Amino acid sequence: MTTPEALLAFTLAASLLTITPGLDTALVLRSAATEGPRRAAAAAMGIGAGCLVWGMAAAFGAGALLTASELAYTALKWAGAAYLVWMGVKMLWNPRDRFEPGAVSPTGGGMADSFRRGLFTNLLNPKVGVFYISFLPQFVPAGASPGVFGTMLAGIHVLLGLAWAGLLIAATAPLAGLLREAAVVRWLDRISGGVFIAFGLRLALERR
Repeated sequence: MTTPEALLAFTLAASLLTITPGLDTALVLRSAATEGPRRAAAAAMGIGAGCLVWGMAAAFGAGALLTASELAYTALKWAGAAYLVWMGVKMLWNPRDRFEPGAVSPTGGGMADSFRRGLFTNLLNPKVGVFYISFLPQFVPAGASPGVFGTMLAGIHVLLGLAWAGLLIAATAPLAGLLREAAVVRWLDRISGGVFIAFGLRLALERR
């Protein structure tokens, strides 16, 4: 895979995964609905910062493993492939029929508190780290530095997340309503599940 191909493939996959409803989407929607757009934007920036920290940790940590040990490379590859396929099968087999952002009471403090809430939502979620360790290495082209290139990919994912958060904030009511439609949530889960399985299989079959 060349560098342009890797960047395009990652951007397409990460875009789809970004718009799949999850904890980050719920936090931004709840903040926008109850605390206003500025607090929601601060929460989204905190979420992005948390993703970047996890992404850099995964990129440099996984990069060190890939460089240092054939056994570690193989173990990481199969663990990542199994995780991605498991997630994909789960989403295909049992897609959600509801995504309910829920209600939240406005909190005290200001923008800094909203930023910290978004930051720690991701930093304290080990699934984010597992996702990056499983997902990033397969988009690093041959000859590229896993740490540097992986960090760049994490940065792309953060930018996509911020753009999506901006759309959520700008259209809180319409998008929240759309994400409550059972058919929309089911198909987003199914499409994302297929993406996870495809990349998991690709990772499993990839040769160093």
